Amino acid sequence: MTVLLDFLFHWDHYLQVIVLTHKEWIYPLLFLIIFCETGLVLTPFLPGDSLVFTLGIFAAKGWLNLYSLFFLLTLAAIGGDSLNYLLGNKFGKLFYAYSESFFIKKEHILKKTEDFFSKYGAKAIFLSRFVPILRTFTPFIAGIGSMAYSRFLFFNVFGGLCWIGLFLGTGYFLGNQPLIKNHFKTFIYFIIFFSLFPLIIERIKSKLTTKTNLAVENFSKKRKADNMKME
Repeated sequence: MTVLLDFLFHWDHYLQVIVLTHKEWIYPLLFLIIFCETGLVLTPFLPGDSLVFTLGIFAAKGWLNLYSLFFLLTLAAIGGDSLNYLLGNKFGKLFYAYSESFFIKKEHILKKTEDFFSKYGAKAIFLSRFVPILRTFTPFIAGIGSMAYSRFLFFNVFGGLCWIGLFLGTGYFLGNQPLIKNHFKTFIYFIIFFSLFPLIIERIKSKLTTKTNLAVENFSKKRKADNMKME
């Protein structure tokens, strides 16, 4: 447990060590992480935005090749979403029926993703690229809804290119700036928080709405009971 906590709080250090000492297999490993983060509904906890940004910084230092990273990570993002769509199309309804037995709560994640998809339509495939967790579930929901794959693929490719390009490029161009170099870990945590901020707000709103509805319901019951007593 201690080792796991140490890794979670110092993952950037461990990643740096791996990059510098195991360059021969670091690219396949990075491909696999992004592929799983976007392609498997049970692994939304894997790093996405912060990892890609950090790799951009490493590329700026000359530790990794920027063009190889862009090609492989974009391919992983597009391939992962395509796999996710296929899984949703083939097994989505079965997963949805038994999702309560997993650590993922249907009303907290799948329902929110459905609402997001209903609001933005096919554009949700692109927009969800920039929202952790929803990024993992939106293509799955698209598959369940039997969205035309040609339409899905367009937004999938466009979204993958923009997502990887934005975070990798930003990390690369800011990587050697003194502010970033001196406060690297703080900046990574800021990216994680900023990415999760919409979900945090949505969660707070959901709780407030639930409490408000419950209060209104209790008030209505009390008022009805008082009216019955008066009669």
